[in-house]
Amino acid sequence: MKYKKVIFVGRRATCREPMAMALLQREVPRYPVEVCARGLVVLFAEPMNPKAEEVLAANGIFLPDYRARQLTSEDFSTDTLVVTFHQNMKEKVLEMEGAQNIVVLTDVTGDELEIMDPYGGELLQYEICLETLGNSIRKLVQCLQNDSQNETDEYGLIL
Repeated sequence: MKYKKVIFVGRRATCREPMAMALLQREVPRYPVEVCARGLVVLFAEPMNPKAEEVLAANGIFLPDYRARQLTSEDFSTDTLVVTFHQNMKEKVLEMEGAQNIVVLTDVTGDELEIMDPYGGELLQYEICLETLGNSIRKLVQCLQNDSQNETDEYGLIL
């Protein structure tokens, strides 16, 4: 396996990022990898968004000790895949010292639409986000599992 760690990165790491992290952690038996979430603007160790937490709990997923953490240059390595949710965030991460292996989730999975940020929306928007993330995370796992068996892209992923 090429990647030993996957980091989901967003602005504050309190919503989509921990949801994606939890979904990939659920898949760890299929693809054993360390999974975490980071933000670009984390002023303090903020807990997960309550609506995101509620939607995860309704699906039997609990992250009681989750706290947002800042993405730093120490997070980058050759065996770490950094996943963002849109191109603009990818470009911001690429500006950081040592940035490497940065991808947009939908570019890897082949999904046509970027995953919406439900922050500030109704609970239904969080549920839709979680469902969409679940579909994309399953595709990401397939790409990660196949990374050493087939022809890959510049990040070592099957697209």
